[in-house]
Amino acid sequence: MSEPLAPEAESRAVAKFLRRMMPLLVLMLLVNNLDRTNVGFIQEDLQADVGVSATAYGFGAGLFFIGYALFEVPSNMLLERFGARVWLTRIMITWGLVIVAMCFIHNVTTFYVLRFLLGVAEAGFFPGAMLYITQWLPDSSRGRATAIFLGGSAAAGIVTGPITGALLELHGAGGIAGWRWMFGLEGTFSVLVGIVAGFFLVSRIEDARWLDADEKAALRAAVTEDQQARSRAPKVSRLKLLVHPQVLLLTGAFFAMTLTGYAITFWLPSLVEEIGGLSSFEVGVLSAIPAVCSMIAMYSMSRFTDRAPDRRPYLAVTLVLSAVGTYLATLGSPWFGLAAITLAGVGSKCAATLFWPMAQSGLDLRIAAPGLALVNSIGNLGGFVSPFLFGYLKDTTGSTNGGLYTLTAASLLAVIAAKYLRGARAGADLNEPTASHSPLPRR
Repeated sequence: MSEPLAPEAESRAVAKFLRRMMPLLVLMLLVNNLDRTNVGFIQEDLQADVGVSATAYGFGAGLFFIGYALFEVPSNMLLERFGARVWLTRIMITWGLVIVAMCFIHNVTTFYVLRFLLGVAEAGFFPGAMLYITQWLPDSSRGRATAIFLGGSAAAGIVTGPITGALLELHGAGGIAGWRWMFGLEGTFSVLVGIVAGFFLVSRIEDARWLDADEKAALRAAVTEDQQARSRAPKVSRLKLLVHPQVLLLTGAFFAMTLTGYAITFWLPSLVEEIGGLSSFEVGVLSAIPAVCSMIAMYSMSRFTDRAPDRRPYLAVTLVLSAVGTYLATLGSPWFGLAAITLAGVGSKCAATLFWPMAQSGLDLRIAAPGLALVNSIGNLGGFVSPFLFGYLKDTTGSTNGGLYTLTAASLLAVIAAKYLRGARAGADLNEPTASHSPLPRR
């Protein structure tokens, strides 16, 4: 840049954004993951109190992702119109209300309906947050921001177990089942966090009172330069950009990754319970081990890979770790299985940390909002397939090994897809061969 102080001003602005906005986004994602996955701790309670079988549980847990997929793209386009402050807080408040309503589940049908509505309510939150980061930060800073944000997902794995286990210990208080207490209190907390977020989120760089004029100008210039680089493409329709092979590869790779992530999320407590002799709180604490290890690995890796010229080799390595972990989980004792699932969780979370900066930089600016939502929504259908597959296999075979073998195969297929992902902008290289192996451009 021509002004010598501009890089310093940009660095200060990025640091302020990371310090002021990211903790709030992390908290929102933590609550988001807590509310969508707490059902994993009450499978036996639902079976005893409501008559939900393992297959019905898996189907209901997965129905969330059907509603999520159907409304993801329109939700993210509305965020682009109304801004993060309005739309992300709206999403959070409505999903909190649905969680409160889950206190009143009384049969399989209400379980199905409310899980579907939870997906509708949450639709657009994750890709909306990803879009929000692209609106505030250039590519050179997004890896750190994405690792911090996804740390909320890993942190949810740490706190979900102990918090949910502790709330389940309220069983019988006031004549109310522990799982109903869990939904009521966690849903109310979500609504309160959503209201608070509405006062603190800042949608645009220009509206940030905590940035001085130089910092605003430098950060806006960096983001604008990044946006211009992502939109130097031939004039083609949004539809053609959305069905470009690179978008499809991103979607397929993310689908494979979510199979493992959500299988661990929904079935880890059941796998831990096989150790035997554990209270609900102890199951929750042990279930947090993969998340603790994942968070450490994510932050350590992101500081290195942000400077790497090509993220694809690292993505491939993390996916292989995920495959090895799910395969090893079929062998040995339940304690050995917990160690193997921890390895799989580390691989899965680190892969996501690498994947999303690639998706953010690889999508043409004209389809950033619908493109991120499309990749996330269709990819997240793995969250429907995975728990349903595990539930079906457990009912029919008495074991989850078949599901774990499937996850191993899916991760290895994602390694192949990662080889052909480009860091170049999907819309900017429509005329280039899909299998181009050129390094990721650095800006």
